[in-house]
Amino acid sequence: MLVSSDTRNRPLRVAQFIGTRASDTERGPQVRLSPEDAHARLLGTGELAWVYGPRRQELATVAVDDTVKRGDVVLRDVGGVSASEIVRVVKPDLDSHTRRGNFA
Repeated sequence: MLVSSDTRNRPLRVAQFIGTRASDTERGPQVRLSPEDAHARLLGTGELAWVYGPRRQELATVAVDDTVKRGDVVLRDVGGVSASEIVRVVKPDLDSHTRRGNFA
């Protein structure tokens, strides 16, 4: 049985945006997902994922978080998005070698 790509990549709402400071110990792009949303996208904690926002896309580290509601994401240091916007989180295709590199 084939699974529709929309099932694995439904849009997610940014429930919270966290911006860090240079002095913070934990910094860098991160996307926190519910376990159900992470499982649907075949993502686990520590993996990289593309976050496609309304203005740009960025690679971020995945964190599976039980406190995040299904259909929501919490973003940290991901540029081009703000709270309540819709994003897509996609697992990078690291097996394809295209002209754009390994993250196409």
